[in-house]
Amino acid sequence: MNATNTQPPSNDWLDEVRWNSDGLVPVIAQDAESGKVLMFAWMNREALALTADSGEAVYWSRSRSRLWRKGESSGHVQRVRGLRLDCDGDALLLSVEQLGGIACHTGRASCFYSELHAGRWVPVDPVLKSPEEIYG
Repeated sequence: MNATNTQPPSNDWLDEVRWNSDGLVPVIAQDAESGKVLMFAWMNREALALTADSGEAVYWSRSRSRLWRKGESSGHVQRVRGLRLDCDGDALLLSVEQLGGIACHTGRASCFYSELHAGRWVPVDPVLKSPEEIYG
C-alpha cells in the first residue's frame, strides 16, 4: 500500500449496518464522561456518514422527514467521541460530549428523565433551562 494514497476513505463500513425497512438504524447517545444515557434517535445512511465525517451528531427526524443536526436550534451540539455498532449490526451507540449539558428539548440533561413509580411515570430529573429560554 502506498503511504501517499490520496483517495478518499471508503464508505464500505456503512454497508455493514443493518438498516430497517425505512432505511433507519436506532441510536443511543451516551455522555462520554459519565456514561449517562442522554437520548434515543434514528439515523439514516446520510446522517451516519455526516456524523462520522463532521464529528458532530446528525440524526434523521421522523416527524420532520429531514436530517436534524443536534443543536441546530438549541445550540446543544453533540461532539462525537466514539461510535459503536452492536453485535447484530442493527443499533448504534454514540459516545458524545454534550455541549451545554442539555440533550433534551425539555431542557433536561437527558431525555430519560421519568421513572415508573406506583404505576405512574414521574419526572425525577430537573429542568436545567426552560424550553422557552432555549428556543425563544
